[in-house]
Amino acid sequence: MGETPYAIEMLGITKRFSGITANDDITLQLKKGEIHALLGENGAGKSTLMSILFGLYQPDEGIIKKDGKEVKVIDPNAADRLGIGMVHQHFQLVECFTVLENIVLGVETTKHGFLQQKEARKKIMELSDRYGLMIDPDARISDITVGMQQRTEILKMLYRDSDVLIFDEPTAVLTPQEIEELIKILKNLAAEGKSILFISHKLNEIMEVADRCSVIRRGKYIGTVDIDATTPEELSRMMCGHDVKLSVDKEPAKTGEVILEVAGLSVHGKKKGKEKVRNVSFNVRAGEIVCIAGIDGNGQTELVYGLTGLTPVSGGKISLCGEDITHASVRKRSEKMSHIPEDRHKHGLVLDYSLEYNMVLQRYFEPQFVSGAGFLKKKVIREYAERLINTYDVRSGEGAQTTVRSMSGGNQQKAIIAREIDRGPKLLVAVQPTRGLDVGAIENIHKQLVAERDRGTAVLLVSLELEEVMNLSDRILVMYEGEIVGEFDPKKTDNEELGMYMSGAKRNTVEADR
Repeated sequence: MGETPYAIEMLGITKRFSGITANDDITLQLKKGEIHALLGENGAGKSTLMSILFGLYQPDEGIIKKDGKEVKVIDPNAADRLGIGMVHQHFQLVECFTVLENIVLGVETTKHGFLQQKEARKKIMELSDRYGLMIDPDARISDITVGMQQRTEILKMLYRDSDVLIFDEPTAVLTPQEIEELIKILKNLAAEGKSILFISHKLNEIMEVADRCSVIRRGKYIGTVDIDATTPEELSRMMCGHDVKLSVDKEPAKTGEVILEVAGLSVHGKKKGKEKVRNVSFNVRAGEIVCIAGIDGNGQTELVYGLTGLTPVSGGKISLCGEDITHASVRKRSEKMSHIPEDRHKHGLVLDYSLEYNMVLQRYFEPQFVSGAGFLKKKVIREYAERLINTYDVRSGEGAQTTVRSMSGGNQQKAIIAREIDRGPKLLVAVQPTRGLDVGAIENIHKQLVAERDRGTAVLLVSLELEEVMNLSDRILVMYEGEIVGEFDPKKTDNEELGMYMSGAKRNTVEADR
């Protein structure tokens, strides 16, 4: 073990919830000044283990040591006092407060009951410069990008002098450029002596940023490896228990009739004055995957809202299977269109409903699920939900009766995908369908999207992951500042060319409506 004690040791940690053992005798050892990745499938128990270290849960068995001494982390305040900080997957920020106010929240310096911001501002700006975080302390959280919100979370830890930093899926919501910036920041932090636990299932990021990686599978510890002595294939095998293909196998597309026709579409953003989508035209045919690529915030979200009926359009026309649906209701559209939404909590699920009721959200009124008197056929709904749970490997503590809020993010996503694909749509709109999923689940969902295409479904994919865009698409449309600035054949382009169009450095005038 050497002279220096570990920064953190979690020894024999076991945690049980009703019906499930989330952590089963796990040991994790973090060296001082290292970036240690924690890898595992969705629902493997990664977040639970980190929540124990941060004091959100108490272990049923096992002990935690910090700098060689046993400690009790009874709550997040105790973690704070021990110098353990955490950036959660869903940020813990007050939207209407400024960056500075969020950073000092809970540890404010006051004098005669008044907030003393001058010293806090000085310390925050020094930390910001030292670690290359570059934030505006007076910006409101509601007005800044997700990447800047994450930097605020990092500064919250540094302001509290944390020396053990936990990052739970830190890149799940970031653009490729923000991910590069974050990796630089993490390396700076480690170089300054901080010890970092990095929860992820993105193998390429782990290979780039981590020194060592511990793998857990279905709640059990599998092993720890040095990154220099391993490969992405070996890590994925440890994580999933079998070989995983990291590329997509698909035959050339056999396209049919036009299913979705968009002509001159414009959509306003939240603030009515500005159009976020301007005069966009394209189509999607049966049997092809058309991908909208672009950096987040260039109108993709508003385009999808307009297509699916979540936002009224301000101009243009949408046709689905030859029928004008520009002003049709969401229910009318959903007869032929399925939608895997970008925000699974806001638009994909009712978190406090059971899994079985979430599986029939758009179909509960169909005769197979409801009696003539208007009563739900609970037995039929349960059987239907259980079939989808088995087919799509949705893991949960209590099967169809599980409250969706208690499931891991990845399994929530699998539930939405199962529901939307099983409806047998003419058009499948899939927005960030693999966000927050592990390589095994990504491989599975990519196969399902290709199978949908081969079944004759028109698939409109919106993705920020260039690798996914290149792997899955039959055609790529690039959006920049609310307009389609280029159309590409994935076989005849590369990441560099797409990046030029995504950043606005280049555009072509080819109408994207072949």
